[in-house]
Amino acid sequence: MKILSAVFISFVLFTGFAVAADSFEAEIVDKSGKVIGTLKLTQGSQGVVVNIKASVLPPGYHGMHFHAVASCDHAGGFKSAKGHVDPDKKPHGFLNEEGPHEGNLPNLVVAADGTVEVEMYSSLVSLVDGNANLLDADGSSLIIHANQDDHNTQPIGGSGGRIACAVIAKG
Repeated sequence: MKILSAVFISFVLFTGFAVAADSFEAEIVDKSGKVIGTLKLTQGSQGVVVNIKASVLPPGYHGMHFHAVASCDHAGGFKSAKGHVDPDKKPHGFLNEEGPHEGNLPNLVVAADGTVEVEMYSSLVSLVDGNANLLDADGSSLIIHANQDDHNTQPIGGSGGRIACAVIAKG
């Protein structure tokens, strides 16, 4: 498997399970509900380390974002995850002068064979405290989109449809 690196990312699935107070493991699912990967999140001193291993994704660049609700209803196209995590009400995009908001993540780069293995870090979120706590009362989700995020266009960087989802929730 090709190893790719980036700055930020996070995945967890509805059937995820907490490993310890400072880490979380789960599965990633596609639009049919099939498990296509795994995720491990680990709390750091000022953010979250994210380890992802997945397969059967379309090759190329894919936008991905943390969404506000812990839900991956694949029958509904993952719309149940609602909008991006954005407690500070900032605009979308790493390239936006007034952004980024907490739901922003870099593009996921999938190899030609449909696989990805990556470790990243996000200083925008937390597993333990703050207004961008991914494990808050209603949890959160990570959504992988069909297209590349341009890191500027509102509201989702032109990322297109939702193709995979992971739920981040306690218990």
